[in-house]
Amino acid sequence: MTEVSALAPAKINLTLHVTGQRSDGYHLLDSLVVFTELGDEITLREAQALSLEITGAQAAGLAAEPDNLVLRAARLMGETRAAITLDKRLPVTSGMGGGSSDAATTLRLLAQKSGTALPDTAQAMTLGADLPVCLAAPVPSRMQGLGEAVTPVAHLPPLWMLLVNPGQGLPTPEVFKVLENKNNPPMPARLPKWRDAGDLCAWLATQRNDLEPPARHLLPVIDQVLDALAAQPGCLLARMTGSGATCFGIFTSAAQRDHAAKALARPDRFIGATRSYGSTDT
Repeated sequence: MTEVSALAPAKINLTLHVTGQRSDGYHLLDSLVVFTELGDEITLREAQALSLEITGAQAAGLAAEPDNLVLRAARLMGETRAAITLDKRLPVTSGMGGGSSDAATTLRLLAQKSGTALPDTAQAMTLGADLPVCLAAPVPSRMQGLGEAVTPVAHLPPLWMLLVNPGQGLPTPEVFKVLENKNNPPMPARLPKWRDAGDLCAWLATQRNDLEPPARHLLPVIDQVLDALAAQPGCLLARMTGSGATCFGIFTSAAQRDHAAKALARPDRFIGATRSYGSTDT
């Protein structure tokens, strides 16, 4: 290996149903997840020791500390001789699973480098609940339980998406702390066969992100972002992803998405015009 790179795609929760809480405090989830063509980038090079350099527009939000998920992923693979560069393009603590996707991409690259198997689900979960679904990227998936149950989803079309973050982080534990009802209905046991993006969005409108109301309470600017997205021509659905504060709009065309990106651009916002991977892309 001289140098290899790979995209660590943003993880978007189209739905996020909180269906219970265990006695140990961990929450049970049921979520429909897609990945986008926008994300961070991981690069590996041969080296005499293990190291991490963080570059990119969002680098200031992270430090190459020993508990960085990328370094933890490398140590999980037993790696000691790789120089890793993380080109950080996604905001930190933004609800897009950036850290987990970075770690999962690192695991995949190191497995390819060494010719060894990826960690099993239990090992991956030691790095975080989003690791199993991120290891399945870019396949659209249903994530259940604590995050350990991941099922590929068929018939999910690619989507023209606009990602908007108000420029403020929102730590996940704070959002769960404010969540009042932690025993909500899951998605239907059998998911529909969506014909197109419009059909999918009509169904998504009947589903939820249970973390959106508490996140909006903690950070009212989310209301403004969602209202602005929903008001854009061609927006089929506006919703928050993960525990926030990033919101997404699904659009009928790339042109309408790009028009919305220009309309919503602000100096303090992160704006990402992208496309999600559909079931037939993988």
